[in-house]
Amino acid sequence: MVKKAIIPAAGYGTRNLPITKVLPKEMLPICGRPALDYVIDEAIKSGIKEILIVVSRSKNIILDYYDHCPELENHLASSGKHHLLEKLELPKVHIQYVRQPYARGLGDAILLGKQFIGNEPFAVMLPDEIILSDAKPALRQLIDLYNLHKSNILGLKKVDRKFLHKYGVVEPERQKDGIIKISNVIEKPDSSPPSDLAVIGRYVLDPSIFHSLERIPPGKGGEIQLTDAIKLMLHDAPCYGMKILGSRYDIATVSDYVKLINQICGTSSTADD
Repeated sequence: MVKKAIIPAAGYGTRNLPITKVLPKEMLPICGRPALDYVIDEAIKSGIKEILIVVSRSKNIILDYYDHCPELENHLASSGKHHLLEKLELPKVHIQYVRQPYARGLGDAILLGKQFIGNEPFAVMLPDEIILSDAKPALRQLIDLYNLHKSNILGLKKVDRKFLHKYGVVEPERQKDGIIKISNVIEKPDSSPPSDLAVIGRYVLDPSIFHSLERIPPGKGGEIQLTDAIKLMLHDAPCYGMKILGSRYDIATVSDYVKLINQICGTSSTADD
């Protein structure tokens, strides 16, 4: 059973500068709630019971938000503002934190969760991607596929080829009933991408991924890439992917951020499926 998730939230948020100099992108407001809240809500609805958030020294606001504020709570209670007290209720999930001393890539952030995960399968959720689904939550779709195959599962999205250089792109070995067996993953291909299927910010991984993360050398910029560890595992274990059903919003882009606010707040606007 997949009951644990890692949410990497230690990045610099350079795509959202200058606001991310003082406000982490994970805390960008969406209709009165931070973006991270929507990712945690998806995790809870997908059956996750424990979450590890990887933070940097400058992200203490995240810890403060997911903690009690006795002074404010007492003030609201004594003022009879119980409807506002309800807004301060914490998510019904156990949250832990670990600090990433240096931003050394997604793989390094995940490796910091080795002790937290132990020997269990787990989810990885990138907090700058909000996925809204009318049916099953995005992560639940991947967990259900993991329960069938007991192998690494990648969330995928069909992307226009002119934008594939921004993503990890999978090379399908075969496809059947919407399930894709993956033979290779190429990180941000400069030319000739193997498909138009890009890896997006939802994964379900086998704990053996930690062994691969410890073996791979740092890549460009000294970063440890999750993609490289997944490629290494392909020699010994199958990997599957599926196109997630739902609307994906990348809050690091202004257009998606505005669309997401309009969608959640009730204004008619949709993202590309």
